[in-house]
Amino acid sequence: MTVESTAARKPRRSGGKRAGARKPQADQPELVQLLTPEGERVEDPEYSIDLTPEELRGLYRDMVLTRRFDAEATALQRQGELGLWASLLGQEAAQIGSGRALRDDDYVFPTYREHGVAWCRGVDPTNLLGMFRGVNHGGWDPNSNNFHLYTIVIGSQTLHATGYAMGVAKDGADSAVIAYFGDGASSQGDVAEAFTFSAVYNAPVVFFCQNNQWAISEPTDRQTRVPLYQRAQGFGFPGVRVDGNDVLACLAVTRSALERARSGQGPTLVEAFTYRMGAHTTSDDPTKYRADDERAAWEAKDPILRLRTYLEKEGLADEAYFSGLDTESDALAKRVREAVRAMPDPDTMAMFENVYADGHALVDEERAQFAAYQASFADEAEPAGKGH
Repeated sequence: MTVESTAARKPRRSGGKRAGARKPQADQPELVQLLTPEGERVEDPEYSIDLTPEELRGLYRDMVLTRRFDAEATALQRQGELGLWASLLGQEAAQIGSGRALRDDDYVFPTYREHGVAWCRGVDPTNLLGMFRGVNHGGWDPNSNNFHLYTIVIGSQTLHATGYAMGVAKDGADSAVIAYFGDGASSQGDVAEAFTFSAVYNAPVVFFCQNNQWAISEPTDRQTRVPLYQRAQGFGFPGVRVDGNDVLACLAVTRSALERARSGQGPTLVEAFTYRMGAHTTSDDPTKYRADDERAAWEAKDPILRLRTYLEKEGLADEAYFSGLDTESDALAKRVREAVRAMPDPDTMAMFENVYADGHALVDEERAQFAAYQASFADEAEPAGKGH
């Protein structure tokens, strides 16, 4: 994939009219967009991108397979095979676009929802599920794919990414680092500290914020008085807002920010303006705090549908291609189901191990109480041969 070089240019922060660009919502600033929700290709003078038909089909395939894997993981959790799952539904373009902008030697620090980025980095989808089943603490070697383990503590990975990027700079390497986080995490002090250190030390890091509008049940307007990308100005580096449902724009903007980092110009904040179509996690019920018409409005901006519309309009993919991708999706889902069901059951007593180096009386007491609780289920079971 090729992108017009923008290494010597700062990303646009806001404002300005662009040929073919859609008007922003009344209460939202303009964002970078290269593919409208109707599947129309538009141009942006600062973020030009030229992709081959094969590359466009590849982006579509990435999003479709990522969504299918995500749906299968959600179903497995509902069936009791996983303890929890954080869906990325609706955020495929933000993750695939930014993920495909990375070079192999770049390093990624994710949260716990970056399943699409993991796909782009070559992490087997089944490896993502071990942690959510409770049978491991990650399931992959971070250095094999330059993709760090998922981070549950909100915002802490931005500090890890900044420190790693400072090390990259001291080593004299020309690679870049990217840190993913959500709009809710932007309220954490860790993120502000990461912004400060990265700016002062001119670290080669891109902060990629997926603004999916909701920090669990808290909307963005309860988290900030200004658009999130504008926060970068106060720390001394540029920010840019991109249409997070436009895979082409996410690719172009992220690649530009990474080039800027590699060329010694320091950090950039990218705010991908998108929407979390599902629940925060499978333990959440978004119907208690979100209106149905809000979701319906964002369904019309679906990132996969808009790229498919463009491919069909331009004659870049035929029905045989889409049918073949459906078959591939089914095969991926089957492989994921079989892999998860073949995993061992979690060791329910493991949480008591290694709490203290030399043991502790209170932990021993809690372990015994929990063991008795677990055993009580077996005591209540019907004797063999009875019942139906």
